[in-house]
Amino acid sequence: MSPTDTRIRPSHRESIGPARPRRLEPPHAARRPHRPHTSARRTRGPAHPTHAPRSGRIKVFRILLVIVLLAVVGRLVALQVLDSSHYKALASAELRVTVNDPGLRGGIYDRNGAVLAMSVPTKTVVADDFQITQPEREARVLSPLIGVPVATIVPELRQHSGYVKLATQLSASRGDKLAQDNLPGITLLDGSERIDADGTLAGPVLGAVHASGAGASGLEYQYNSLLSGKAGTETLLESPAGVDLPQGAALTHSGGGNGTGIELTIDQPLQYVTESALGNEIAASHATSGMAVVMDTRTGDILSMANLVAGNNGLGLVPGTPSPVSQAPSNLALTQTFEPGSVFKLVTFSAALADGVINPNTTFTVPDQMTIDGSLFHDAETHPTEQLTATQIIAQSSNIGTGEIANNLGESRLLAQVRNLGFGTPTGLHFPGESAGVLAGASQWEPTNIVSLPIGQVDAVTAMQVLDAFNAVGTGGVQIQPRLVRATVSPDGTAHRIAPSPGRRVFSTTVASELTSMLEQVVNTGTGVSAAVPGYTVLGKTGTAQIPQPGADAYISGAFMATFVGLAPAQNPVLSAIVVLDRPTPIYGGSVSAPVFSQIMSYALHRYGIPTTPGAPSAPPNPASGSSQAQDVT
Repeated sequence: MSPTDTRIRPSHRESIGPARPRRLEPPHAARRPHRPHTSARRTRGPAHPTHAPRSGRIKVFRILLVIVLLAVVGRLVALQVLDSSHYKALASAELRVTVNDPGLRGGIYDRNGAVLAMSVPTKTVVADDFQITQPEREARVLSPLIGVPVATIVPELRQHSGYVKLATQLSASRGDKLAQDNLPGITLLDGSERIDADGTLAGPVLGAVHASGAGASGLEYQYNSLLSGKAGTETLLESPAGVDLPQGAALTHSGGGNGTGIELTIDQPLQYVTESALGNEIAASHATSGMAVVMDTRTGDILSMANLVAGNNGLGLVPGTPSPVSQAPSNLALTQTFEPGSVFKLVTFSAALADGVINPNTTFTVPDQMTIDGSLFHDAETHPTEQLTATQIIAQSSNIGTGEIANNLGESRLLAQVRNLGFGTPTGLHFPGESAGVLAGASQWEPTNIVSLPIGQVDAVTAMQVLDAFNAVGTGGVQIQPRLVRATVSPDGTAHRIAPSPGRRVFSTTVASELTSMLEQVVNTGTGVSAAVPGYTVLGKTGTAQIPQPGADAYISGAFMATFVGLAPAQNPVLSAIVVLDRPTPIYGGSVSAPVFSQIMSYALHRYGIPTTPGAPSAPPNPASGSSQAQDVT
């Protein structure tokens, strides 16, 4: 084509054929300035410089994400591993509630396991009346359960004091019913109530407890540390709403527990008979009080111990008596001292037999009275001067004959025998308030004491001391320490026996044998015939002692202590007993105390299956037979 050819020709970038669509450049590309071509190598930079800011943000995000993940993992490790126990405890606390366990006081049982005293769980109902918005409605629910009228409860629920005690000693069953009602503002506090299963039976022996539950008197006080339950806590499952959750035993139990019980030597049925017989005689003889004790001769176990007073003193009436007779405020057999009267003649006769001053057949010339240092002494009944054997002197309870024997013994020997038989010292029972008695020693000796002491006028003793001394006659001269508790009982019911204390010899077997035959005559022909027990032989001694006037060297006119103490069967004694009446009418121990002894001993011998004595009278003496009964008064 010639240079003059003016046709337009396609560019070398255009191909022949259909035109290809032109690629559109981004707008910014069109504005990009043209860079001249250079052969120098360009500095390498980001392939796409416009993406740099976005890439940086991604890296930061990733780093933050890793940090967060590490923090979460760390926290999980802390929760699951390091602090797991803490959070488990917090979670558990939401379902656990800790309640106080006061521990029940140990029970008191008789020798056969019968319950004499026990504690039962109770509830005290307390209201926080600030939380109570419907007092009438709550009062209607509370009333039948706590035994208080609605009209009484409503004002108490409106007091707004924050603490109102609505009821105490509510039974556990009623407490459970009340708890199920979930009354707002009502709280149940654990407690216990001491219950005497047989009412007031043996009340002065068992004693009482304070409102706090601690022992206040008697065995309850003596054994308080053993009987007391120890407070502790229990952990139970409960929902936050207060609903008990299913569980077995308590989750935890810390400290505390029920107290240890005691098993007594007391025989419940015999105690009842003893109190009944004594109470009837107190009523019949118009005595002011009385005491009676029955003991196992060989072991010293006290099988019954009754202490009663006339009238209704609010401490518990003895059922079946013709006029009111109540339990005494204390254990008189151990706490009350009195001049013993003729039962104290055992001191003189045991010493005289031991020293060979007399034998059972030694004869004395006995007038009915004598004067010593200006004081007149006489027998209970006027009689001519008689020749009496030592056995007859004690059977008839001659004061003058006893004085003659004592004069042959002398002051020092008498005083020594008083101590030897246990007078002036406690019995070893360690009973609260027990008296050791009051003795006149050598420094208080007066010339008249050579007669007044042997007949029981100078010294003051307890009924238990007299019984202990006579009991030695039945054991061949060995004095056995009495006891009221023979076992402890653990909370699981296991009994642990307590060994009896060893005996102490106070006179020989020969003296014991001689005293046995002599004291049998007291019951067979002397002042104690009313103590006879049909089918059994009995040995014993009566006593009728004047009562000293407090603070004066004189006696109360017409006031006497009447006593009988004895053992059966006479030749092989199994049981010993004493009965003492204060100010009875008639006054004689042989008339009022001896019959009570007979009634109690008869029951006891049959209860324990003691064989009858061959040749013993099968019927009690007949007062209508015309024979007179000798009496004794000191």
